[in-house]
Amino acid sequence: MKKVLTTCTYCGCGCNFYLQVRDGEVVGVYPSKKHPISQGILCVKGWNVHEFINHPARLKTPLVKKNGALVPVGWDEALSVVGEKLNTIRRQTGPDSLGFLSSAKCTNEENYLMMKLARAACGTNNVDHCARLCHASTVAGLALAFGSGAMTNSINEVEDCDVLLITGSNTTEQHPATGNRIIRAYDKGAKIIIADPREIPLAKYAALHMRQRPGTDIALFNGMMKVIVDENLLDKEYIEMRTEGFEEFRKVLARYPLEQVEKITNVPAADIKKAARLYASSKKASIIYSMGITQHTTGTDNVLTLANLVLLTGHVGFPHTGINPLRGQNNVQGACDMGALPNVLSGYQAWANEELRKKFEKAWAIEKLPDKMGLTVVEMINAAAKGELKALYIMGENPMLSDPNITHVEEGLRKLEFLVVQDIFLTETAQLADVVLPGTSFAEKDGTFTNTERRVQRIRKSVDPVGQSLPDWQILQKIAKLLGYKMDYGSPAKIMEEIASVTPIYGGIFYDRLEEFGLQWPCPKREHPGTKFLHREAFSRGKGKFSPIDHLPPAEETDREYPFTLTTGRMYFHFHTGTMTRKTSQLHREHPEGFVEVNPADAKELGIRSGCFVKVITRRGSINIRAQVSTIVPGKTIFIPFHFREAAANILTNDALDPKSKIPEFKVCAAKVEVSQ
Repeated sequence: MKKVLTTCTYCGCGCNFYLQVRDGEVVGVYPSKKHPISQGILCVKGWNVHEFINHPARLKTPLVKKNGALVPVGWDEALSVVGEKLNTIRRQTGPDSLGFLSSAKCTNEENYLMMKLARAACGTNNVDHCARLCHASTVAGLALAFGSGAMTNSINEVEDCDVLLITGSNTTEQHPATGNRIIRAYDKGAKIIIADPREIPLAKYAALHMRQRPGTDIALFNGMMKVIVDENLLDKEYIEMRTEGFEEFRKVLARYPLEQVEKITNVPAADIKKAARLYASSKKASIIYSMGITQHTTGTDNVLTLANLVLLTGHVGFPHTGINPLRGQNNVQGACDMGALPNVLSGYQAWANEELRKKFEKAWAIEKLPDKMGLTVVEMINAAAKGELKALYIMGENPMLSDPNITHVEEGLRKLEFLVVQDIFLTETAQLADVVLPGTSFAEKDGTFTNTERRVQRIRKSVDPVGQSLPDWQILQKIAKLLGYKMDYGSPAKIMEEIASVTPIYGGIFYDRLEEFGLQWPCPKREHPGTKFLHREAFSRGKGKFSPIDHLPPAEETDREYPFTLTTGRMYFHFHTGTMTRKTSQLHREHPEGFVEVNPADAKELGIRSGCFVKVITRRGSINIRAQVSTIVPGKTIFIPFHFREAAANILTNDALDPKSKIPEFKVCAAKVEVSQ
């Protein structure tokens, strides 16, 4: 039995474990006892992460569509089709008729090459990835407030906090290792405040659970901040020394008397006061949030409101404090860091800055980088539906389940002249492709992932690729060559050397320094030890910036025809589009199908019993799904996990966008529920 240390490919916690290999096959998993995150424990997905690697449905050969069907071909034929089609479309309709979707499942090195392929080889900024669907508002909001759009503190600091404000994060189910630290903090006497419409498992540990109406987060936290200001619980010295914009921000709070906030949010004024006093009175208070905050048309404003709260109380720039967004996938932080976004190069360096463009032009040996703003994920689909985007290259993403308003997504993908999908399974999206390229799983290649606390960690090749599949970084190099641009890296380590040379926050990150437990960026020089928490003495932008933010309603509110608020999310036993977990027998056994949570009072009114099928309808479509009658959801609110293609929640969700970060509003839309006939 051979053991190979690597990093988990599921959530953003970044647990390490050993893959157990026998006769060239991964047969088991064993957690790393010494690793600072896993500490000898794993969640149920981590314990079973090896099973999908060996699944018989793995893609083993390239596929090309012929006479309407995908048929196996050799690499030379598949690659020549891709090169010829992309070159022809670029020549005929220009580089901006091409789009590229990178991947939070792939390595830093592969995301860097994908964004380099788009920009240097093809001449377009049309490159994005699924952070647009989960934490684009975090990147935009925290960058405006602090200058850096990342988790300010570290996972292990949570354990020694005195107060934890958890909002929009079902942490024990979505980020179990972090949830473990929260429960440890509780055992040490920490007070936990939950702000979440659903009665998530952590609610039983909470000193206070505020069940705000979906889409009313800004009003709730403005109400808390009004209490803090009115009762003089703010940190005046911190505000004066380290922030700007306070007086303008303060004027907004006058519009949020608690009686009004209670009407908007449905949270009792007494609870808002209690939450404000608990949070403001502690020196070791941390905010933890996730997609329940970000996935709104006001997502960026939600994040800015939380940033206001930490600035108001001086709870950032110190250990055991801060504002800590939990990234949903193993490398969504890294994909952002690598510049797989339409508005920045690696390290969040703005392509609009001419000097920065020149730096990359020199490093990449090209005459000119594109200087036109690129399209985001949803904008690419919209452009495809209009016939403006002609070709799309998707690596490790499954928009036919992950994107909002799937009917519209399918319309856009079918209108493309050419669709390439690079993945490890024939996903719902890959089934629509003209060419499918088989990549490898995390167990079959080397590279790095960056976890939610900015920790850059190694993954290590444990077994050979299945069939003819190739590591994604090798495929991207072959495609670049066919497009007339040379990429010739001998290994992912060489790619990381280039990343370090052009990316200041990764400037000191090299493979020989990552062998133990990785490094947390910013790590600007080789001798730098990495950074446990951000903004110790100053913010990345200088002073922290208060933003005056007002409550706005969701893009779609309930009415007589659609009286329910639909919200979506993840569950413990499955992960995102189910591509991996639903091919894992133990996980599939626990939850083989989707469900909709309905409050008992609503179920009684509609004549619904647990286990019966219902039809959930929105203005975008309908699905048939089994009902689960539960007090987990409040009245007139329903919840559907988005993992199940047979009852795809994103047929229903609203593709309205946050105007600042272009993130869709997954978390709120109007729905109706009918008993299936």
